[in-house]
Amino acid sequence: MSFVRKFIMMFRGSENVFVPILAKQTGFLCQTSAMLLGMFEDTETSSWSRVEHEIKSCEVQGDALLTEFFEMLSETWLIQINKLDLQAVAMAMDDCLDVIKDTSKAILIYAPAKLDSRLKEIAQMAADQSCAIREMIPLLADVKKNVYAINHCCDRVTELEHAADDAYEEYIGSIFHEMEDFRELVKCKGLAEMLENETDAFKRISDNVRKLLLNHISA
Repeated sequence: MSFVRKFIMMFRGSENVFVPILAKQTGFLCQTSAMLLGMFEDTETSSWSRVEHEIKSCEVQGDALLTEFFEMLSETWLIQINKLDLQAVAMAMDDCLDVIKDTSKAILIYAPAKLDSRLKEIAQMAADQSCAIREMIPLLADVKKNVYAINHCCDRVTELEHAADDAYEEYIGSIFHEMEDFRELVKCKGLAEMLENETDAFKRISDNVRKLLLNHISA
């Protein structure tokens, strides 16, 4: 980074400089969660490897964005939002990308005989959460002005996480009664757990945004 850019970064007193990077992270979250949903819709197992590779590529680019974010955060002195709160949001999004990548890899490893439509429903809830996160992050450019809208997005993410919990518990209960093939049962149970973890990961993003919001408006 040039000396001029470093000097500018030191005295940029707005959180706006960080929003574009966080917005790019949400773009990867939406893209990968949609691709993961597609894996649960696709009956052509030969395409799973290609999609998993694309998801992994997005995750690698997300890691690079996180590195850039930390570099900018360390070189910016005057900023209204607490740096630790911004860091927590960025790291939560990166962790969520990891969960999505791991879930896509698990589909390849487990190679289930059939992907139950009920698993697709949970994957859809996670994809819907990603849309709420994508809507939420640009609002951080003016936190105090957008308090209500940010909270509304957080509420949406939480509602979807609760719905996913219910769907997960119902699905687990049903497969133990319906499935006779123990190997397939283990595969489906594992995938359901990973999808539920994905919805939890999205909620952790919104939880960290709520914390950021609370700390900012009470400062």
